[in-house]
Amino acid sequence: MSKNSSGVPHEITAILKGTTRIACVLGKPVKHSLSPAIHNAAFAAGGIDATYIAVEINHEEFEPTVSALRRVGFLGASVTMPYKEAAFSVCSEVGDTARRLGSLNTLMPSGDSLRGESTDGDGCVGALRGAGFEPRGKRIVVLGAGATARAAIVALGNAGASDIGIFNRTEARAIEARALVPEVARVANVGDLAECDAIVNTTPAGMGENRDRVFDHRLITRHHVVLDAVYQPLETELLASARAVGATCIDGLWMLIHQAVAQQVLWTGVVPDPRIMRAAAERELARRHG
Repeated sequence: MSKNSSGVPHEITAILKGTTRIACVLGKPVKHSLSPAIHNAAFAAGGIDATYIAVEINHEEFEPTVSALRRVGFLGASVTMPYKEAAFSVCSEVGDTARRLGSLNTLMPSGDSLRGESTDGDGCVGALRGAGFEPRGKRIVVLGAGATARAAIVALGNAGASDIGIFNRTEARAIEARALVPEVARVANVGDLAECDAIVNTTPAGMGENRDRVFDHRLITRHHVVLDAVYQPLETELLASARAVGATCIDGLWMLIHQAVAQQVLWTGVVPDPRIMRAAAERELARRHG
């Protein structure tokens, strides 16, 4: 990442003009992120004078880049792997969800301070609600126990899910994740998959050339709602199996869109239309694949 004499990354200064404010995603790798297409569509639709770019940085550049963003009066930033914990450490204020997770994916200025929030779980809940499924009072099994799973577990607990089963190959990780919402979360077994109302996959199974199956897809029935956080491809083997039996299917792009919706609200106070953001993401995916 090149910089000018003031220490501000050229990717940032090159686009600043007049009153336009900057937002970005910080991470590595981020060159192929869909976030610029998604957020710029929301800015354009809302008439917001802002632009969003991807800034790929190394570990030692994270804090200097955040400082540079603050100096130019940035609107907000998304933070992706591997800097979510580093982002937590540079904030003077953090939201309750971010505090519970010990990491965050959203930065914004707050007076002379820096505020951090986590919207990854909002993406899960928003995607479910967008498909007509209300988590309150429902039994939900989360596949996996990593960062995405943990964010989803906290958000589902906040949304009022009555039972959250955590299905993970390593039981110790599932036990750790359960502690985030001990009132309703527990370690799940195969029987829970057949009996629950919704299944949320947060594992990489089905991503790209990955053909792993976390469980036997024959357990899925038409009564299930199945959300797969994977969005490349949009139609994973899990969703294909679910669709074949008439289950409600939600692809991972909706999860990505709804976490971005929550970020837009934090940055601008405006609730964007997720359909506009989705259309922009699909156009970008189509462009990349010719």
